[in-house]
Amino acid sequence: MNALFLTTNYGVEQDELARPAAALRAAGATVTLAAPRAEPVLTLVSDRRPGAVVGADTRLADVTAQEYDAVVVPGGTLNADRLRTNVHARRLVRAFAEAGRPVAAICHGPWLLVDGSIVRGRELTSYPSLRTDIENAGGTWRDEQVVVDTSGGFPLITSRRPGDLDAFCSAIVRTLQARVATTR
Repeated sequence: MNALFLTTNYGVEQDELARPAAALRAAGATVTLAAPRAEPVLTLVSDRRPGAVVGADTRLADVTAQEYDAVVVPGGTLNADRLRTNVHARRLVRAFAEAGRPVAAICHGPWLLVDGSIVRGRELTSYPSLRTDIENAGGTWRDEQVVVDTSGGFPLITSRRPGDLDAFCSAIVRTLQARVATTR
């Protein structure tokens, strides 16, 4: 199992990156962190306080969806706002969706899904302030800890906030394990 995490080099919410990555590693997955630059990723705690510094494994421009079984988009307001304008990040989420591979996003991360044009006709959740963006893009927003929508050709896993990380991590691990079991 291989999972790709998409972030910018500054502003990703620490726990929304670290906890899903740890849950996937504990389930036996290899986790790769891609950022615009192959430089350290500076995380934040609650969008304000400096968090851990983690190393990017590769650049967004250098990866393809074919190398991975799933993609995860952590939040953080600054991270998500910058990531949604990155052409490589938008290309990657569309490629995962088109290949039928799981796409997961938490908090403000669904902004990338909106700009990647993959929410139309789908049910998802996010940080509440994204509701209008999701609905304007043709998605249906639900106020739940985690929403797993399998109706549109690829599993779409979304969650609202750091307080929902347990449910989000469990849903990602279950979905990825089911996908890998059916493709082998």
